[in-house]
Amino acid sequence: MTSLLPDLSTERLLLRPLVLEDHFAIQAIFPQWRIVRHLNPRVPWPYPADGALIFVRDVALPAMREGRAWHWSIRTRRAPDILIDVVSLMRDCDDNRGFWLDPTHWGQGLMREASDAATDYWFDVLDQPVLRVPKAIDNLASRALSVRSGMRVVWRGEKVYVEGSLPTELWEITADEWRRRQSRPAAK
Repeated sequence: MTSLLPDLSTERLLLRPLVLEDHFAIQAIFPQWRIVRHLNPRVPWPYPADGALIFVRDVALPAMREGRAWHWSIRTRRAPDILIDVVSLMRDCDDNRGFWLDPTHWGQGLMREASDAATDYWFDVLDQPVLRVPKAIDNLASRALSVRSGMRVVWRGEKVYVEGSLPTELWEITADEWRRRQSRPAAK
């Protein structure tokens, strides 16, 4: 299958449309509590041996074909054959972007680069007016990314994650706010 989703890139990263073969790398990295604890409760835990295959084949790729979601594997320019992350955009109400990163790469600013590239795509290519992302309040690194990106909290409450029900914030940024922060004019 040839994807209509383009490759994206940043200074240090290559974002490639998710393909079926990516399930091998995802399965090797993803089933770690540090990664999954703050994710949607649809993620099974303990993570099954075929969990990544089922996700890519039965969830991600069909949603990409139907224009409901966009998923990229993330690789460093230094090691373009090694998947370290997945970043996703979804047309779900109040849940438009998600990501996870191999913990060996935490603390290097890579997730911000990948997230910014996906956010650009959300606003500039998909022409969406607002991006909303729920986050567990104790997911400090993800919340810090939202702060640095200019997002603001628009709701507080409880939400269920793999870990269970947790205090949650819904973060938001509009297309105009994003473009002002990026010092770019609105897309025509």
